[in-house]
Amino acid sequence: MGNNNARSSEIEIFGAVYRVKGDDDEEYMQELAAIVDRKMQEIAGQVSTVDTAKIAVLTALNLADELFQCRKGQEKDRIEIGKRVVELAGELESALQG
Repeated sequence: MGNNNARSSEIEIFGAVYRVKGDDDEEYMQELAAIVDRKMQEIAGQVSTVDTAKIAVLTALNLADELFQCRKGQEKDRIEIGKRVVELAGELESALQG
């Protein structure tokens, strides 16, 4: 029942090689792996543990926080754009009436 179009790619994260399947091209998968690897290296440099699983969990939390903050920023931008559209529509309506 798997996707017949799925491609298999080898990626390396934090010294371990993984074979992943997906619809995305290998270059994209390599970019994602590089982001995770860099973040894991960064986290590993900030903590005293060498436990890869703990470093992976801390990395996942860090990336989830970045994603959440990005989503919050986008929502704030959408609200501001919505307010500006209402203001411009009011100005346009006034200009057309006057």
